[in-house]
Amino acid sequence: MATVAQWISGTRPRTLPNSVAPVLVGAGAAHHVDGFRPLWSLLALFVSVALQVGVNYANDYSDGIRGTDAHRVGPFRLVGSGAANPRAVRAAAFAALGAAAVAGVALVVLSGRYWMVAFGAVCIAAAWFYTGGRKPYGYSGLGELAVFLFFGPAAVLGTLYVQTGEITGIGIGGAIATGAFSTGVMIANSLRDIPTDLQAGKRTLATTLGDRDSRRLYLALVTIPFFITLAIGLRAPEALAAFLALPLVILGARRVAKGGKGRELIPVLQHTGLAMLLWSVITTAALVLD
Repeated sequence: MATVAQWISGTRPRTLPNSVAPVLVGAGAAHHVDGFRPLWSLLALFVSVALQVGVNYANDYSDGIRGTDAHRVGPFRLVGSGAANPRAVRAAAFAALGAAAVAGVALVVLSGRYWMVAFGAVCIAAAWFYTGGRKPYGYSGLGELAVFLFFGPAAVLGTLYVQTGEITGIGIGGAIATGAFSTGVMIANSLRDIPTDLQAGKRTLATTLGDRDSRRLYLALVTIPFFITLAIGLRAPEALAAFLALPLVILGARRVAKGGKGRELIPVLQHTGLAMLLWSVITTAALVLD
């Protein structure tokens, strides 16, 4: 049986900034137009984190039973390592996704925006079918697009809209920035796994683009948020402090630019995720203070 520490590792804690950062930015954007509601923001945060944990367990299960994780480097895999029964991991995925659904329904009832139940259902389906089902879209080169949409516009603008009933320019900018950061994390992960994904028959954007162009795409993605910072700074000058996240981006970008492979790319995921979280915290604080 897997230990508690192994189950916690199976949630892939280093990926959790992907779910926290966009909700922070969405809450900050709501505060900027005097629409911030603390309880609703906390519920949105719970939904986002629970979806992230659910998709991580779902990926562990689906990739594990397909044999995709058999030769991968990177985080510990419950199914791929044989530490946990696949059915138990699948149950953990369903439990996390179910918790997200319950919190999401509570948020919808509080806000009265009942059409967002359909929005939540799409998010849950996307979490499962990323690597689950007979034809997972994560095996068809669409994973990066989904990451951008769900950890950018869906999370940021969903958090903003459920509280205010409107979409703002700052919200759109924040959605693009966090989506770019999250996709950068995904590209770095896929870049690391190109050899084993090719061996397993898993098609990602990185396997399609190849090593060199995937590195170029990563470098482009992690620069986008700082152009967004300049734009937000025109409305909220304090937001320019988000450039403090740039050194973390540079740490990861140097490894990518210098041709790091395999385990050498693991720190890139951490540096990019922390940069996204720091950027989001600073930007959110700036929107609150403005």
